[in-house]
Amino acid sequence: MLEYIYQATGLLLIAFSLQSFMDKKNPKAIGTGLFWLAYGVSFCFGSVLPDWVVGVLVLIMTLIASVGLMGTGSYNSSENEFRKSSAKSLQNMLFLPAIIVPVGTILWSQVTGESALIGLGISSVLSLFVANWLTKCKPVQSIHEGRRLIDTIGWAAILSQFLAALGYLFGQAGVGDTVSQIVKEIVPHGSILAYVVAYTFGMAIFTIVMGNAFAAFAVITAGIGIPLLIVEMGGDPIVVGVLGMISGYCGTLMTPMAANFNVVPAALLELDNKNQVIITQFIPGFIMLLINTSFMYFFAF
Repeated sequence: MLEYIYQATGLLLIAFSLQSFMDKKNPKAIGTGLFWLAYGVSFCFGSVLPDWVVGVLVLIMTLIASVGLMGTGSYNSSENEFRKSSAKSLQNMLFLPAIIVPVGTILWSQVTGESALIGLGISSVLSLFVANWLTKCKPVQSIHEGRRLIDTIGWAAILSQFLAALGYLFGQAGVGDTVSQIVKEIVPHGSILAYVVAYTFGMAIFTIVMGNAFAAFAVITAGIGIPLLIVEMGGDPIVVGVLGMISGYCGTLMTPMAANFNVVPAALLELDNKNQVIITQFIPGFIMLLINTSFMYFFAF
């Protein structure tokens, strides 16, 4: 069933690309359309396409984004007055579609025991139907608004996947082993506190550099979390893993590399300082990192 979810996502992206090609008000319609078309094809046919073809699609997307061939156009969006009146009448009911997605995903995973990604896809479709029912909008309007949002985000929409793949490549290249050897040479041998600090702060720093906690997790957990904290020190793998990932998320709050989390919101909110989100989040993120470090030290061993 997961393959159907990927294919549905791909079809939606292809629909966005076709709309982009036909958008005469977008001066970069061709580049934008090709980008989403390549992305959609990879979702629809990724399981059957040769690896080299998928690689070519990725290179095409990278080229389009790097030379600035993507832009925004017209989206047949609803009028501002209609949005204001709908928001005033629906009030907190507007949050219902947003709540359906996480609740449905968790319920699917817990009840069926199958991949949470399947639950995410099903919940998203259900949320779409509920949103259309609440707002009395036609389904095609969802496609228009979806394209408007993804065009606003731009290439940053795929950054998480790219960086997660990069983390996997780092893991396969043995970067985790190198990190482990460096930590053993720097920190006091057998010191739980030193190992914990190296792990949590290593997750945050590597996330700041990579822009993605998933990419950092593959490297730092393989290099520090598993061999030093879990195997050597006998730490609880659940506590170590969960708090390690959350420590990476603290790094996500502090870096412009996490463009889809920090730079895109600043653009959507039209903030004068594109780093304002990071500036606001830095101190809370650092405090949470210290709390995660303390929790891991006191509860994982």
